[in-house]
Amino acid sequence: MRSFQRNFSVSSSFPLLPLQLPSPMETHVWFVLPDEFKSVSLLNQYMELLSPCEKENVLSMRGDQLQKRALLARTLVRTPIARYQINNHVVDPRSLKFKKNIHGKPELVWESDDGQCPSPLHFNISHTSSLIACGVTVNSPIGIDVEEKQRKIKNNILAFARRYFSLYEVEHLSAISDSEVQRQEFVKLWILKEAYVKALGRGFSAAPFKTFTIREKDATNSGASEVVVESSDHPVSLTNNWQFGLFELASSHYAAVCMEKDKTSDVAMRVPMRLT
Repeated sequence: MRSFQRNFSVSSSFPLLPLQLPSPMETHVWFVLPDEFKSVSLLNQYMELLSPCEKENVLSMRGDQLQKRALLARTLVRTPIARYQINNHVVDPRSLKFKKNIHGKPELVWESDDGQCPSPLHFNISHTSSLIACGVTVNSPIGIDVEEKQRKIKNNILAFARRYFSLYEVEHLSAISDSEVQRQEFVKLWILKEAYVKALGRGFSAAPFKTFTIREKDATNSGASEVVVESSDHPVSLTNNWQFGLFELASSHYAAVCMEKDKTSDVAMRVPMRLT
């Protein structure tokens, strides 16, 4: 699986330039740094891309910074998705429609000549105060989570891990003597688990963190490490339907992506996602 990172431009360009869809083994990750957006006129242009309900939600946020981040998050979903060529054309980002599944996960509703139909595009969004990211795949559920690399953990890391993580994950963290490395590994584990739950799309109550383990599998013949998930109820049985990626964004954040494997290709099922 390949992951492509794209920094969303702070300039406004209409009409939007078309993009090819991600391949079955690709994830496109778009991200923005809210502090880079200073132009009020540009933010006003972005506001016009939103639906009335989205505008209301943005304006309901308390404070200019929260409103700006909410606005950029919705723009980051609408604008890149509108650029992907489906049926050989791009669409106006204002025309995109969304719905939530029964568990509350947002989904794209695609309009065809015959009416509404399931969209081949899947997306998921994550944000901190300093970065917003959106992952896009084709015909594959996706979850993404981001966190600042320097995120400080207020609680005792091991005590916090014992509350939320599996026994294997707690033992893995306990074996790390360097406190800074331990903190980094905790953050990486947390976002990998978040990405998995978000990819499942059933809500956090349906997949509590303690009920599954994220671990790194031994390197394969290709030389790549592979991140896998296993159920705490059946520790010898790996869940083979999902693949993970762990990488950096803007040199300041960790990002984790989880997507369903391509069921149509035997090769795709054997290719692990490289850790970078």
